[in-house]
Amino acid sequence: MANLTLGPKVRKPLHLHDNKLKRLEKKANEIREDLVRSLIEAGSGHSAGTLGMADIFVAMYFHIMNHDPKKPKWKDRDRLILSNGHIAPIQYATMAHAGYFKKNLLMTLRKFGSPLQGHPEKDRLPGIETTSGPLGEGASQAAGMAYVGLLEQRPWRVYCLLGDGELDAGQNWEAFLFAAKYNLYNLTFIIDRNNIQIDGTTEDVMPIESLENKLEAFNLNVIRCPGNNIREFVAAIEHAHGVSEKPTAIIADTIPGYGIDFMEYDFTWHGKPPGKGKEAQEALAQLRTLGGKIQSEHE
Repeated sequence: MANLTLGPKVRKPLHLHDNKLKRLEKKANEIREDLVRSLIEAGSGHSAGTLGMADIFVAMYFHIMNHDPKKPKWKDRDRLILSNGHIAPIQYATMAHAGYFKKNLLMTLRKFGSPLQGHPEKDRLPGIETTSGPLGEGASQAAGMAYVGLLEQRPWRVYCLLGDGELDAGQNWEAFLFAAKYNLYNLTFIIDRNNIQIDGTTEDVMPIESLENKLEAFNLNVIRCPGNNIREFVAAIEHAHGVSEKPTAIIADTIPGYGIDFMEYDFTWHGKPPGKGKEAQEALAQLRTLGGKIQSEHE
């Protein structure tokens, strides 16, 4: 198989005006509130990573990706692959707000018969591109899709979301090698660098720094940005779109449990929801306070 060197396709400008930024930040916090409500109702699920990724998901679905909630199988849609599938609740909440399904379905998270399972399942929910579960598989799936996109000269791009703890799985690094070999410039890996995983911090469990140097050694274009800053994240994506000779890896530094002080930076919240009662009330109250702060900052 020869390297693919087709020229980059024209994309819409991603410049983010202040009014749009305000709407995105407000939307991200509304989604955090719905996310927490769904986790409370489910009585299980992952809190820290989902809260930390809300800004990125809102940027993707409401500003960056070419997609149509009314036509989820539109051939020229961008593809979003969620490799770290345990943070599916934030994808579900964002998709509901984007119009893929009614918001009240969020209250069925993890229930028998619901299309909103603990990990996304491709054939159960329109708009989900792959079924995830074992960590490390999404990068390979995304690379395969991007390769097909270039072979067929399609305009769509592939975005693959990965957890930093997930990088312990060697399959990711095989996918990076493949993506670099075939110059998959239409592929962007987005790594949630929140520094936690289920058993502790990433640097205690299995150190991955210096992550930039490792990814660059695999011949990826590497960008680092604050993942809870929508403007900075959008700028990183725009940079990725301007690169035509190699795939990009964005290391997005996020705060796990963002917006809820007793969850932030605490790895014990990796895989559990707020308890019903006082804990749930406090979590939602803090998110409402954050929403008020976001509103006042733009006035």
